[in-house]
Amino acid sequence: MIPIALPLLAEDEADAAREAVLSGWVSQGPQVAAFERDFAAMVGAPHACAVSNCTTALHLALAALDIGPGDEVITASHSFIATANCARYCGATPVFVDIDPDTYNIDPDRVAEAVTPRTRAIIAVHQMGMPCDLSALVALAERYGIALIEDAACAAGSQIRMNSDWERIGKPHGRIACFSFHPRKVITTGEGGMLTTSDAELDGKFRLLRQHGMSVPDTVRHGSPQVIFENYLTVGFNYRMTDIQAAIGRKQLAKLPDIVARRRAIACRYAELLGNIEGLSVPFEPDWARSNWQSYCVRLPTILDQKAVMQRLLDQGIATRRGIMCSHREPPYADAERRHDLRQSELAQDHSILLPIYAQMTEYDQVRVADALKREFNF
Repeated sequence: MIPIALPLLAEDEADAAREAVLSGWVSQGPQVAAFERDFAAMVGAPHACAVSNCTTALHLALAALDIGPGDEVITASHSFIATANCARYCGATPVFVDIDPDTYNIDPDRVAEAVTPRTRAIIAVHQMGMPCDLSALVALAERYGIALIEDAACAAGSQIRMNSDWERIGKPHGRIACFSFHPRKVITTGEGGMLTTSDAELDGKFRLLRQHGMSVPDTVRHGSPQVIFENYLTVGFNYRMTDIQAAIGRKQLAKLPDIVARRRAIACRYAELLGNIEGLSVPFEPDWARSNWQSYCVRLPTILDQKAVMQRLLDQGIATRRGIMCSHREPPYADAERRHDLRQSELAQDHSILLPIYAQMTEYDQVRVADALKREFNF
């Protein structure tokens, strides 16, 4: 079986987890703090706050901005449902806009059309690791005085050219960027997430809210020579990362440049193997973006049945996934707010498939995937 994804985990990560376990400190502690420093330095952010997953990161981002009932959050329906759920968690209204069919990312022109006096934030997704048009979105957010939040769940290691300089996704361009370390992502801690920001006040809110609103973190209490009684200053959450996860994350982070380089080479080879299949659309990377290729998404012609193609590939031992879901097609969002049709989002879900891609993938496996896909076009 060729899997859709495969985490690159080895003895380094196992040893790091073992050391954390044997240290006696397994919940949020010194390894989490070190992972935050390492991640902030890697992306060029003044502040990084580790949490339990990217869903909780997105929720904290909105909560820290005091977004709630009566507020609107513009985002893409064409994203994992967590993106929309986080607005609902806060009592806000997610407003869905369509995507650019070339990059599968939120269309800035559609965002501009959707802004109202109730709009408080834009959540822009770097879909499948491909950077979205931050230059346009930052300008929009500044023009209307609304917060730009980057759902960078898939984008650790991706880069974007801003003002002629190449910068990593996670360096603050909007107010906040949120990352995932799920096993399907380029680096993993099993589960885990991170928020980055240039705003010290927001970072402080993240840290307060992730730990029940506790005035004094347990790391400080345990290290103090005096007895300290904590207070609970607000209604917070249990959104902490463990030291075991963070220890693994630090090892993964050290490997990130090599992992991204390998995935970019695999994506380049896929383009060579698949680029001349008439009717098949391979991914488009703008000249101002460098994707980490968290996923490799191809578009089938409408004459081919997406599910049938995926089943025939699975029968040959090749795992795939359908195009990214559309939240507005799911029961909780069937009546959700939208300012225009979401045709491009629906076409992307219905006619795209994600091919296997991971750092350990061999040339033999790539050729096997390409040959199987080519056979689907002999109609």
